[in-house]
Amino acid sequence: MAVEQHEKEKEKLQKGIAEFYDESSTIWENIWGDHMHHGFYDPDSTVSVSDHRAAQIRMIEESLRFASLSEERTKWPKRIVDVGCGIGGSSRYLAQKFGATSVGITLSSVQAQRANSLAAAQGLAHKVSFHVADALQQPFPDGQFDLVWSMESGEHMPDKTKFVGELARVAAPGGTIIIVTWCHRDLGPDEQSLKPWEQDLLKKICDAFYLPAWCSASDYINLLKSLSLQDIKSEDWSPFVAPFWPAVIRSALTWNGLTSLLRSGVKTIKGALAMPLMIKGYKKGLIKFVIITCRKPR
Repeated sequence: MAVEQHEKEKEKLQKGIAEFYDESSTIWENIWGDHMHHGFYDPDSTVSVSDHRAAQIRMIEESLRFASLSEERTKWPKRIVDVGCGIGGSSRYLAQKFGATSVGITLSSVQAQRANSLAAAQGLAHKVSFHVADALQQPFPDGQFDLVWSMESGEHMPDKTKFVGELARVAAPGGTIIIVTWCHRDLGPDEQSLKPWEQDLLKKICDAFYLPAWCSASDYINLLKSLSLQDIKSEDWSPFVAPFWPAVIRSALTWNGLTSLLRSGVKTIKGALAMPLMIKGYKKGLIKFVIITCRKPR
């Protein structure tokens, strides 16, 4: 009975995630372009909206640098999977950068369709493809990909153990895994759980963005260690993404942003109203924007 209930909750969550992104992806693309993730900024910098697309590309480049991906062409990844691919911005960028093939998966049929259309329009249909699939049950054989890329999708995963297990399973021996995700702060040595106000704030964000329970960077690291993955590194990049949410709010308050929001639907409006909660979470040190990278043993 408990297993059945768990499956029902998972299905409900996944349906909510798919509908949220079906509804909101077009607005995001119209205002911000094809990268549906935070930008990487110099701390305390003052930025204009025009800087944000460059900052999103910088986020990809900084993530690759942190993971110590080799500059040697012979060691570049040849096969990439983008887990939680949005409309395919990372996949197309990485495929072009490395001359690789890339496959992206998402729960949103609207995203997969748009990602494939953009790939075709950019002459990349032979290099990249996008499919509707569950990141917790990836439709790939073991050991398939030299680079396993998860840019801000981990926060949507209801079973972090299964999620990390799947990333490791599909990674080729010697392959690199890059996880960039929202976490809550690490608990102190005497803490059993977050404070009630912290739990309450995260619950409101979860309800708005269709997120399951949050975890900490330490939780992720322990999962990766349990799978005997190597070269595990993590870093809190919260200071480097601080300008992002205020910028999203400013773009939502433009005429284009407001009219798009009103046309979009209830789920997107609910998400927009929760954006100040993300800013509060970052400022209070509760929410951490974390990069975690590792390598699968050869």
